[in-house]
Amino acid sequence: MLRQYELVDRVLSYDPQADEALLNRAYVFSVNAHGSQKRASGDPYFSHPIEVAGILTDLHLDDETIATAILHDTIEDTVATPEEIQRLFGDNVARMVDGVTKLSKIEAQTESERAAENLRKFLLAMSDDIRVLLVKLADRLHNMRTLHHIKNPDKRKRIARETMDIYAPLAERIGMYEFMKEMQTLAFKELEPEAYESITKRLESLSVEGEDRIAKIASGLKLLLARGGVDAELSGREKHPYSIWKKMSERHVSLEQLSDVMAFRAIVESEEECYRALGVIHRRWPMVPGRFKDYISTPKRNGYRSLHTTIMHAGDTRVEIQIRTRDMHARAEFGLAAHWAYKQDAVRPDTQVSWIRDLIEILEHAESPEELLEHTRMAMYQDRIFAFTPKGELIQLPKGATPIDFAYAVHTDLGDQAVGAKVNGKVVPLRTEIEQGDQVAILRSKAQQPQANWLNFAITGKARAAIRRHIRHKERDETVALGHKLYDEIVARLPTPAGEGALKDALKRLKLADETALMEAIARRQLTDAQVMEAVMPGSTDGVEHEMPSQARAIDIKGLTAGVAFNFAEDCRPVPGDRIVGVRRAGEPIEVHRIDCAGLADTDDEDWVDLTWGDKAEGGIARIAVTLKNEPGALGAVATLIGGQKANILGLRMDNRDTTFHTNAIDLEVRNATHLMRLLAALRAADVVNSVERV
Repeated sequence: MLRQYELVDRVLSYDPQADEALLNRAYVFSVNAHGSQKRASGDPYFSHPIEVAGILTDLHLDDETIATAILHDTIEDTVATPEEIQRLFGDNVARMVDGVTKLSKIEAQTESERAAENLRKFLLAMSDDIRVLLVKLADRLHNMRTLHHIKNPDKRKRIARETMDIYAPLAERIGMYEFMKEMQTLAFKELEPEAYESITKRLESLSVEGEDRIAKIASGLKLLLARGGVDAELSGREKHPYSIWKKMSERHVSLEQLSDVMAFRAIVESEEECYRALGVIHRRWPMVPGRFKDYISTPKRNGYRSLHTTIMHAGDTRVEIQIRTRDMHARAEFGLAAHWAYKQDAVRPDTQVSWIRDLIEILEHAESPEELLEHTRMAMYQDRIFAFTPKGELIQLPKGATPIDFAYAVHTDLGDQAVGAKVNGKVVPLRTEIEQGDQVAILRSKAQQPQANWLNFAITGKARAAIRRHIRHKERDETVALGHKLYDEIVARLPTPAGEGALKDALKRLKLADETALMEAIARRQLTDAQVMEAVMPGSTDGVEHEMPSQARAIDIKGLTAGVAFNFAEDCRPVPGDRIVGVRRAGEPIEVHRIDCAGLADTDDEDWVDLTWGDKAEGGIARIAVTLKNEPGALGAVATLIGGQKANILGLRMDNRDTTFHTNAIDLEVRNATHLMRLLAALRAADVVNSVERV
């Protein structure tokens, strides 16, 4: 453990203007506050925050950040209070200590809720000051280094999984690759001990040969670059065990088959020399197609810049080479921390990190802990591609992203209003996967709204959160609107008109917060008609012996959206013009059936509600079964006839086929029942059609 003077000397060595008194006060306060507390290793507890502070001195962080690291566990694990921290160490340190405090005392029903709540508060604190993240990552790194002292294997695995899912990706996102690699290696050792041991032993058995080989290749690269006029500092290493295991898993190969386990780094003086070095290397050895990345002209979202290439060395060995300047190397090793401007008025680096804002937007709208964790993992831990707006603005996205993800990455309103997209000037479906370097233009309409089926191909956390948020709001609004219609019909059956204060009194009797809650409960049949009538006018149902009055008028569903406030029954697929009835089940949307649907036989009449389409309703999906002659052009003739009748085919499935006939189930988009009947009549008159009926 670092002694007090050693820690202070470390900070003063890179920041002579640091507040020495602040650091001394923090050190003494932490030692006294933690007192005789012990860690699982048996070491004094205060050794942990001191070691965390020591890790951060390697990053040359400012005195406030080091003080925060020293104090970060005092509020949670000792009798120290936030007010005391603020009084002794100032507002900035107090705010950061509060942000980085491990929130283990939060009561939650499940482990995922606790993890999500910790992440939520942590991200909110981090959005205010990125130094909170740096302290938290150092805290987690030291905890992983001492993880083996924890006796409970389940707890070890939980901490390792959380590190792999959240903290290692966070380190990667701000470019702190050394932190990321060490955390991944330590978590991998705990989560996959057999795989870790196997890979480590195999690497050790190759170490002597490997070290000689690495030294020879590095020496050869340096000599080659020198001959080409490039003075470079060369280093080589084997990739870490988790990286190797991940490649083995992705490619389904053994370690022996995995040829690119060696990586080399060339550090040069300028950007021009980066490209000159690349040219020298590519002239000497063939490049592996698809493995060249220019992160200098197009940096990663976290600011990482470097040239990456993989060559075939000596004919059969893949060698990965990174080429960068010294400044780029500092950023690659320490990421955002390398740009922290202590004791200066420079722009704080957290203003550069747009992905943090995306995470904050996601967590503000996440409905459940599982949804929050799903979206944040998506946002943090995916390989990136680069696409461009029509004006040349660079947009970074995960691999597999679609125009919907692109639209939401540009602006939430653009995503909400997207109706189509042009990729490289060609109109494409919204589900099209964007490729590296594509230019994407989003076609928009103010009349458009996010669609539920977008969730089938949107992959970014920001897009999925925005779509789900809209769907939830729309579902709530339409459910409340349907509840109002049902409520008006229910009170119309009362013996006498309800008074002005009847609704307010009913809410009290039903113990509901407001009118919206009542309407939702009615629409979802969480309240029966009798319960509503009794709450509005006590005695109106006259107990169980009184027969409930029948429905006075049909409820129209005009203005409501199928799949939101109600669902069309799959077995009968009603369209406007059909006589319809709704089946109400507790906690579910109303299910709309045709009155002649066979499925209604399995329901109770008391669950029915008479429905109507409303004035001039149009648009529905019907299914028909068409039996055709088994001859060339028959199906084409039917499709042409359907198009001629201004109907649209949404789906087609062949159910039966023999030497003479084949039967097809066709889903059709039609205006109404009359339109459907005309279409059926036209099909029956066609020569190729043997029979047709509505399913």
